[in-house]
Amino acid sequence: QVQLVESGGGLVQAGGSLRLSCAASGRRFSGSAMGWFRQAPGKEREFVAAIKWNGGNTYYANSVKGRFTISRDNAENTVALQMNSLKPEDTAVYYCATSLSVVVSTRIEAYNYWGHGTQVTVSS
Repeated sequence: QVQLVESGGGLVQAGGSLRLSCAASGRRFSGSAMGWFRQAPGKEREFVAAIKWNGGNTYYANSVKGRFTISRDNAENTVALQMNSLKPEDTAVYYCATSLSVVVSTRIEAYNYWGHGTQVTVSS
């Protein structure tokens, strides 16, 4: 059974940093694209960042570019999201997701497995 478990969320002041981590189990994900998405109250889930299976290519939403960094450790089956210079508008539940494909996508429907999410709250 495939499982993705996020951790590292919490409450932080604007300008602060958090590091989210996602541990995957149930299959090897070394050949799969992985991504982070988020959903704020009353809004649709949106793409945040994604990384190619070998970590060689990364993709970011314009709203987080230059502030967030996605990385992965295939040996440990984990993916991380380092979030710096956080803003109140970054407040959301953050979800880790993985695709069965090696192709990286920003589309929600391209991802097959999802975690339950971790809450990030940024106070002003």
